[in-house]
Amino acid sequence: MSRSDGMNYAPQGKPNPVVAPGEFQFAAIALDHGHVYGMCNGLIEAGGELVYVYDSDPEKVDRFLQRYPHVKAANSEEEIFADPRIQLVASAAITSERCALGLRVMRAGKDYFTDKAPLTTIQQLEDAKRAAAETGRKYMVYYSERLHCEGALFAGQLIEQGAIGRVVQVMGWGPHRLNAKSRPEWFFEREKYGGIICDIGSHQIEQFLSYTGAKDAKVVQSRIANYHNKQFPELEDYGDVMLTGDNGAAAYFRVDWLTPDGLSSWGDGRTLILGTDGYIEVRKNLDLALNPEGDQVYMANQEGEYRFSVKGQVGYPFFGQLILDCIHRTENAMTQEHAFKAAELSVLAQNLAVRME
Repeated sequence: MSRSDGMNYAPQGKPNPVVAPGEFQFAAIALDHGHVYGMCNGLIEAGGELVYVYDSDPEKVDRFLQRYPHVKAANSEEEIFADPRIQLVASAAITSERCALGLRVMRAGKDYFTDKAPLTTIQQLEDAKRAAAETGRKYMVYYSERLHCEGALFAGQLIEQGAIGRVVQVMGWGPHRLNAKSRPEWFFEREKYGGIICDIGSHQIEQFLSYTGAKDAKVVQSRIANYHNKQFPELEDYGDVMLTGDNGAAAYFRVDWLTPDGLSSWGDGRTLILGTDGYIEVRKNLDLALNPEGDQVYMANQEGEYRFSVKGQVGYPFFGQLILDCIHRTENAMTQEHAFKAAELSVLAQNLAVRME
C-alpha cells in the first residue's frame, strides 16, 4: 500500500469474517483504477472469497494475480457471469464505462460493487436506476474516503451518539497528489473521468449526506478550474461546491490535484462537522507536521475537548454489512437510494460548475 500515491492506495484491515468459508464468492472485472485492490481487500477481510479476475489487459491481470495468487484468470466476462457461485462483481473500470459494466453485471443476476464515481452522466444514472429496479440487484459504490477511513467512521459513530447535537454543516477538504506520470491516458480525458467534482467530489457529497441525514440537496454553487496543469487541457485540478440539504444542513467542500510533493501522504484529507452542541474534525491521512499516522479525530462539545487516535480501533464494517446485504437482500451497509443520490448530486454539481482560471 502506497501512502504517497492515491491511485494505488488500498487500505488493509484486520480479518473480521461475517460468513463461513465459501459462503460468499465474488469476482473482479476491469482493473483500470487501483482502488479495486482496496475493494477486494475489504471483502476478503469480511470473509468473501475472491474466485475470478478478468480484464482485457493481461498485464493488469498479471499484477492482480501477484497480489491474489489463488484467483483464477477468466477468459471473458461471460465466463464469470455464467458461474452461479459468483454473487457479486467488484470493479474499478474507466469511470465513464462503469455504468455499462454494471448493467451487464446486474442483468447477469449478480450484485455490482463499483469504485466511485459510479457513473458520469444523468442518462447513465437513469439507466442504472432502471436496471436495479428491474433486476433487484445492487449497484453499490466504494465511497472509500468514508467507508475505508476509521476516523471518518468514528466521527459518524459520535454523531449517532448525539455527541455534537444536530449536524448543521459539513466542510470537507479532499486534496490529492496528481502523480501525472503514473496516470493512464483516460485520467486526463474529460469525457472518461467525468470531471473533478463528479470524480473525487463524490466522496464529499456522500459524506455530507451521511453525517447530516439529508436525503437530497440543492447545488447552491459549484466551480472548477485548471490552475496549474495546462499541459493537460481537459484536466480540472480544482473544484469546490456549496450545497443545502433538504433538512436545512449546509455543506462546502473543496477538492484538488495540488498536493505538494513534500507531503508524506497522497492528500491531507480533512472533514469539519459542525453541530448545535459541538464540532468534530477528522484528520484522515496524517496530522500535519505532528503525527504521520492518520485517523486522528478531534472534538469539542458541551462536556469538554477530546482527541481520539482511532487507527486500528474501528475497523471497516461496511464490507461485512455489504456481504450480508447481498445474501439477505437487506440495506444495512448503504441504501441504494443513498448511493444513487450521492452520484446524482455529484453529476449535477459538475454540470452546473462555473469555470475559473
